[in-house]
Amino acid sequence: MGQARARLLASLAAFYLFLAISIVTGDITNDLDILWGNSKVIYDSTGKQTISLTLDRWTTSAFRSKSTYLFSRIDMDIKLVAGNSAGTVTTLYMITEGLWQFHDEIDLEFLGNTTGEPYTLHTNLYARGKGAREKRYKLWFDPTEDFHTYTIVWTERNILILVDDKLIRQIKNKLMYGVPYPNYQPMRVYGSIWNADDWATQGGRVKTDWSQAPFTAYFRNYRAIACPPQQSSPLCGQSSSSYGNWFNQELDETRKQQLQEVDANYKIYDYCTDSNRFKNGFPKECALK
Repeated sequence: MGQARARLLASLAAFYLFLAISIVTGDITNDLDILWGNSKVIYDSTGKQTISLTLDRWTTSAFRSKSTYLFSRIDMDIKLVAGNSAGTVTTLYMITEGLWQFHDEIDLEFLGNTTGEPYTLHTNLYARGKGAREKRYKLWFDPTEDFHTYTIVWTERNILILVDDKLIRQIKNKLMYGVPYPNYQPMRVYGSIWNADDWATQGGRVKTDWSQAPFTAYFRNYRAIACPPQQSSPLCGQSSSSYGNWFNQELDETRKQQLQEVDANYKIYDYCTDSNRFKNGFPKECALK
C-alpha cells in the first residue's frame, strides 16, 4: 500500500511539474513578436525560421517574447553584423514592465567594431532600478561568421550568462546583505539593434559609418524554460531535464574552471576593479563571495 501511494504521489508531482514548467520550442514566431523597424522572418532550405534585425540611419529594429517569465533559462542563437559594425549595438536582454525607477533588467549587448577588430560582449544587471554592474568580454571566435548560442539563466540563487555553453559570468543573489537582486518581478525577453556610437566602440571614439549600412543581425532557435508568473510553483525548481536542472544546480568544478578561464583570458572590464569610477569605495557586492 505504501509503495502504491508513493508511486501515485510521484505521478502527481510529475503531472503538476508539467503544468508548472513552460518550455518554448518550435517556430520562432510562435513565441516572439516583431515590434518595429526593418525586422523580417526568413526561412532556410529546411523551413526553419530566422529573424533578421536591420539598422539604418532612420530606424532601429526589435522583437520581444510573447510571454513574461519569473525565473527562466533563455537560449538564443545569434549571428552578429559582419564587416564594419562600429557604433552598432545588437542586444539580447530581459526586462520588467513596471515603473522604470524600480525596474529589473539582465543585459547582453554586443558592441560592434571596425573590420578585423573583435566584438565586445557587454553584460549588466539592473535590480530595483539600480544598475552599474557592468562586465565586458572579448569573444574567442568571430561571432559574424556563424551562429553561436547565448544563454541567460535567472534563478532565485543567481544569474548565469553562458556563451556556447561556456559560463562567463555569475551574479549571486546577495539580497540578504542589502544588494538588490531581481526576485519578484516577471521579465520579458527582447532583441534589438540600434546605434550607440557615442559610447559603443572604443568609448565613442569610432563612429558609425553609415555608408556601410544597412547593418543586419540574425536570431534563431529561441528556447525558453520558465515558470510563467501565473503558474509560479516550487516544482519549477525540480525539473530533471537538461534545462530545468539549472534552477537548483550549484556550480561544479567544470563551471568554476570556465569562470576562471574567462576571467583570466577574455574579461576586459570589471566594475569591481574600476577605482577611477568608484573613488569612494567599490559597491558592497564586490567584497562578497
